[in-house]
Amino acid sequence: MNSFAASPWFLPLAGLLAGCVLGFVARNQRFCTMSALERYWYANDGTGLRTWILAAASALVFTQSLQFFGLAAPNDSFYVHSGFAWTGAILGGLMFGCGMALVGTCGFGALVRLGGGSLRSLVVLIVLAVSALSAQKGLIAQGRVLIVDNLAIDFDFAGGQSLGLIASYFAGFDVTLVVTGLVAVGLLGWIFADPDYRSRRSSIVAGVVIGMVIAFGWVATTMAARESFELVQIEAGSFVVPVADALMQLVAFTGTIPDYGIGLVIGVVLGSAVNALVRNTVRWEACDDARELSRHLFGAFLMGVGGVCAMGCTIGQGVTAVSALAISAPLVFVSIALGARFGLSYLIEGSGFSVFREGSMRLGRRAGITVPRPPR
Repeated sequence: MNSFAASPWFLPLAGLLAGCVLGFVARNQRFCTMSALERYWYANDGTGLRTWILAAASALVFTQSLQFFGLAAPNDSFYVHSGFAWTGAILGGLMFGCGMALVGTCGFGALVRLGGGSLRSLVVLIVLAVSALSAQKGLIAQGRVLIVDNLAIDFDFAGGQSLGLIASYFAGFDVTLVVTGLVAVGLLGWIFADPDYRSRRSSIVAGVVIGMVIAFGWVATTMAARESFELVQIEAGSFVVPVADALMQLVAFTGTIPDYGIGLVIGVVLGSAVNALVRNTVRWEACDDARELSRHLFGAFLMGVGGVCAMGCTIGQGVTAVSALAISAPLVFVSIALGARFGLSYLIEGSGFSVFREGSMRLGRRAGITVPRPPR
């Protein structure tokens, strides 16, 4: 097995396998962060959101357990080793969330939809990839360095921006498993507090499987990093920069073999396509008009730039970074949720600021004060 892990084809094949499972499960259960948030806010249905958080909690438990036994090294990933870019977490998360609302899904969801025949998602993914490249290496990167990288907080004193490492530093001994247990119990307590969700076995299985796939990514890339003579990035799952890398691999010959992230991106599309074919749900779809196309283009741009600034997406930060106990994860998640709410308010109410008006009306009702609606 170790000799196979040293093969240059190990990572793309492992990513392809993991992506196929993710794509199949996500399409089968309609696993979509944007849809989960929308239904939670507007339909009082927390099933999707609980499944997504279950995926994060499962990934956390599996990953930290594997790290304890020396099989995974999430602390060597860029989620933990890089500085805590708090401005990128906030601004990037807000941009990504708003873009997600305009598009109707995130980068991962776009890949799943592409597997079912959505040409709109193909356009979204191309724009997301190009804008991510610009934010990573192009003109936009110049601004990103000034307002994100240069303002990052250094946690080298603790060994990285992992909650486990920081807590261990102040405790004087390793308390990572204790921190993992506390976080996991808190998340699982909220998830299964809903008696209705406890009966949804298929959703529970989907959340656990997605968490296991993320943990598998940590193991696969850790093995390759230890066995390969080449530099290997330890990762587990994200869908912004890997989409950009996949586009570059498609249009430009570099002489390099695809990495785990590229295999993961391709695998999600294939897994979703298999599910769509099996269930006979393949539908070729395109934008209805220029207005819808422009909304998708702008949303994809926001997701590409925002995802790079936040160092991840709904999966990259919302699940993978959580499994590494990165302190950036909750801040990015909250920022993405706020951005998505702002975008939805704009689409539904005609103004993103209506979300603040709704909040003031709720507070007023609780205090016994009637807050009049402004004329439309």
